[in-house]
Amino acid sequence: MTIRTFPRHLSRLAAVAALSLMCVAGAAVLPDDRADLFYSNYRGGGMDITGASVLVRKKFSEQFSVEGNFFIDKVSGASIDVLSQASVIKDQRNQKSLSVDYIHDKTQYNLSYTDSTERDYVSNTTHFSLSQDMFGDLTTVSLGFTLSRDKVGENNGTASSPDVSWLGHATSRSFEAGVSQIITKDLIAGVTLEVITDQGLLSNPYRSIRYVDTTVPLGYSLGTQIYPATHTSTAVETRVKYYLPYRAAASLSYRYFGDTWGVHANTIELGYIHPLGNKWIFEGRLRHYSQNSATFYSDLFPFVDSQNFVARDQNLAASNNNSIAGKATWAFAPEGFLIFKRATASLDISRIQFKYRDFRNIKDYNSTTAGGGYQPGTEPLYAFDAMVYQVYISVFF
Repeated sequence: MTIRTFPRHLSRLAAVAALSLMCVAGAAVLPDDRADLFYSNYRGGGMDITGASVLVRKKFSEQFSVEGNFFIDKVSGASIDVLSQASVIKDQRNQKSLSVDYIHDKTQYNLSYTDSTERDYVSNTTHFSLSQDMFGDLTTVSLGFTLSRDKVGENNGTASSPDVSWLGHATSRSFEAGVSQIITKDLIAGVTLEVITDQGLLSNPYRSIRYVDTTVPLGYSLGTQIYPATHTSTAVETRVKYYLPYRAAASLSYRYFGDTWGVHANTIELGYIHPLGNKWIFEGRLRHYSQNSATFYSDLFPFVDSQNFVARDQNLAASNNNSIAGKATWAFAPEGFLIFKRATASLDISRIQFKYRDFRNIKDYNSTTAGGGYQPGTEPLYAFDAMVYQVYISVFF
């Protein structure tokens, strides 16, 4: 079985991914040829996720380049609401993507395709974007569109003997627009707008609601989640980056999210980058995120079929999370070696604290467990800490 997060177009690690510090305006120039190796590990909330990736980018001229990426992540365990149903998972996702960039005059075009496959989930994503430099290359305007088509299933067997039932399909369309502006030689600011519409099977087949049931020892029973078939969200992010006299830079970003399911979220992040000599770059990040719950979410419903739409997905609950992160990049071959112009290695470590305001821990605390004594709806609120480790090795040629 596979964990599904909300919304579906986000990857498993979306809850812990840091916001982009800045999209710098400037003349359209393709990135250098490079090859990257990447490894990540996430541990927290009953989940252990490891990922590995290989990326290669090659320019064939000053106007045209191609990038290929292969990514694998493996997950074991499950989030607390899935574990509450005594359901432990083990699965692997294989993702392949191909991206093409083309520059004409001051406009850069990008077209990419991503294929992601799991045992019980298949996703195909096409993305197109363009960015235009104007006003003496001080302003960059970007537009983008993304289309994802997903096939959703449920594994009723085991990891070694899967029995997948395909339940339906989901479609996601994303429209993006952004402006980045050089205000002074030391200050850059930008704003982005993203509107996403989802349709189809949007619920997680492995998560259930719970409702009061005085006929069973637990005092509650589990039922099927029922989501609306449509979902539209809007996100606006503003960001500034200021270059300090001693080669360092500080950044600040704020993001607002709202959707038709009643979820409103706010994210603020502060970042700092400091180079040391010609071989080291150190970064630090502080991030705070908060959201309210969806209108059809409840930790405990009063009875079965109490309303048309029902959910007890922890990603739809009211929550706060705070993270602190640090990154060190070492240019271990600043002058290059063999055919390579230079090479770097990076280590990024994040610690995230999750706290839920209306989602309770029914796995460890109920009237029949060793930590019992709690009646339904009075269990302790759920909270956990997570660690994320990421290692990058990049060679430029």
